Amino acid sequence: MKMYLLSDNSDTLLGMRFAGVEGSALHTKDDVMAKVSELAADKSYAVILITSKLMELCGDQLSDFMERNPMPLILEIPDRHGAGRERGSILDFIEHSIGLKLGKQPGSKESRKEENRT
Repeated sequence: MKMYLLSDNSDTLLGMRFAGVEGSALHTKDDVMAKVSELAADKSYAVILITSKLMELCGDQLSDFMERNPMPLILEIPDRHGAGRERGSILDFIEHSIGLKLGKQPGSKESRKEENRT
């Protein structure tokens, strides 16, 4: 199974290529949705990474697409301008899927260390 990046900028695209992830730089909603459809038709792609800016551009259409198509998994990643939206992180997705709160537990060794630093 392969991963593919849909980016709005060449910097993110280049960085992901160094990590071994192929991708495309796209700038219009029509181009993004056409590429998503093309990748979904190719069953070798399991994950499509998409930058925050493109997710904002195509949010409603991508949401509809994800509801109708369980594969490939579409994940939003931060772009070069920062973290983007905090909602919708992969951790939030996993927590929602399994119904458990992941991360530091109150009173744990890790949380006490962090409290002592502040």
